Amino acid sequence: MQVSVDRDRCCSSGQCVRTAPDVFDQDDRDGLVRLRAAAPAPGQFADVRLAAELCPGGAITVAEPAGGGAGGAVGDAMGDAA
Repeated sequence: MQVSVDRDRCCSSGQCVRTAPDVFDQDDRDGLVRLRAAAPAPGQFADVRLAAELCPGGAITVAEPAGGGAGGAVGDAMGDAA
């Protein structure tokens, strides 16, 4: 799994930090998302997927490896396949 964030889409809700604090953080200056781990550990995959689903700005993109993970899809936080 690879994770990326788009700070331009972030609305600073903090859902990602509450859901997967080892993967996401918020900038102390502007409250925008900061990525702590672009390649999270397998035990964090479910929390990262949930954080992406909960993100109101659609700022989190999760790329699943082909043949591994949930469906091998690449999508944004709104669940749209790329």
